[in-house]
Amino acid sequence: MATKNETQADAKDAEAEVEDAGEEATEAPVAKRRLPLKLILIAVAGVVALGAIGGGAYFFFFAGRGEAAVAANVVKPPVFMDMPDVLVNLSSSGGDRTQYLKVKVVLELPNRSEEAQIQPLMPRLMDAFQTYLRELRPTDLDGSAGLYRLKEELTRRVNIAIAPSRINAVLFKEIVVQ
Repeated sequence: MATKNETQADAKDAEAEVEDAGEEATEAPVAKRRLPLKLILIAVAGVVALGAIGGGAYFFFFAGRGEAAVAANVVKPPVFMDMPDVLVNLSSSGGDRTQYLKVKVVLELPNRSEEAQIQPLMPRLMDAFQTYLRELRPTDLDGSAGLYRLKEELTRRVNIAIAPSRINAVLFKEIVVQ
């Protein structure tokens, strides 16, 4: 049988070994610095989530583009409708000689069905053209800016006259100021 001193010595040796093992255990992780399994799993889940969000965003924003490009290539050609020629005298200031404006106009329609809706309204359109053009002065038609303003104003007035139908633009075939 072992004596009390031997038992105590064995216990102290065992404690010393445990302490040495504990020191080695605490020193080993510090030296190796291994990442915990939870941290690795969180990082992998984050990368997968970002990939899923990125893929979803790609399909949401860009997946329909191919179909839209095909649809854009099959755009219907516009329909053009000739208006009767308009001849008006321009508004003059003072004793200037009378000047005349002759305009040949074409309406650009979005589709063929609009033409059938606009044709019965032609007297209203001609009235709108006559009353507006008679109020113009020769200086209102100077330069490309003047013609652009005239085109935009005529388009606006036509759209008001034929509402709820709409035209795309008023196009000039001929403009003569005498």
